[in-house]
Amino acid sequence: MFKIKISLMLMALFFGSITWAADQNYKVHLLTENFPPYNMERNGKNFGKDENIEGIATDIVREMFRRADIDYTLTLRFPWERVYQQVLTKPDFGVFVMSRSAEREDLFKWVGPIGPDDWVLLARNDSTITLQTLEDARLYKIGSYKGDVITEYLENHAIEPTSALRDQENALKLDRGQIDLWATGDPAGRYLAAQEGVRNLKTILRFNRADLYLAFNKETDDAVVAQLQQTLDAMRAQGEIEQYFNKYF
Repeated sequence: MFKIKISLMLMALFFGSITWAADQNYKVHLLTENFPPYNMERNGKNFGKDENIEGIATDIVREMFRRADIDYTLTLRFPWERVYQQVLTKPDFGVFVMSRSAEREDLFKWVGPIGPDDWVLLARNDSTITLQTLEDARLYKIGSYKGDVITEYLENHAIEPTSALRDQENALKLDRGQIDLWATGDPAGRYLAAQEGVRNLKTILRFNRADLYLAFNKETDDAVVAQLQQTLDAMRAQGEIEQYFNKYF
């Protein structure tokens, strides 16, 4: 019985792949946001298309689609919540990079991981704050990114951060003393801060880690998702993923 089920699954993937491969008009519509160094508009704008988008994840995703021979469009938009809702509700839409959390697991189909995202609390270099646990952070004013999984995580742990529409705003708030701590990802947060001229931040606490993925609307063809995952796995097995990281650091 088990072998029969496996055979049926493989047949479904095979015939599914024939369906989308034979349709020359088939396209996946990819959305992203400014989340350096993983994805960003070349000139720092909040909207961009195709060749005007760069970054570690952007380069990896482009190569995945090229090797898998799947056509796509690529658009960078703002704000994140709008991007998230589009992919949640529209078939054949995908978004990268996104943390694969337990709350999101059943909402999307996933390809990855593309890269890591450590969750940290950053402070100015002259800060005297010391934390043993995340709960200790409740005593301080924390900045975070509106709609981000890190913000959700803090709220689920009874911590109410002050959310900004753009995560780099928190780097400036921290530098000005308007917040005590910045809840963000590493390396993304440090990269954003450097873009705003804010450097020498120190890590007060690492409180979680998430892997970043390409997430698809649930109605996206399983064969498309499987083909892209196989392509990414092959790239990783050949040691190519590290090269994309080295390009930006």
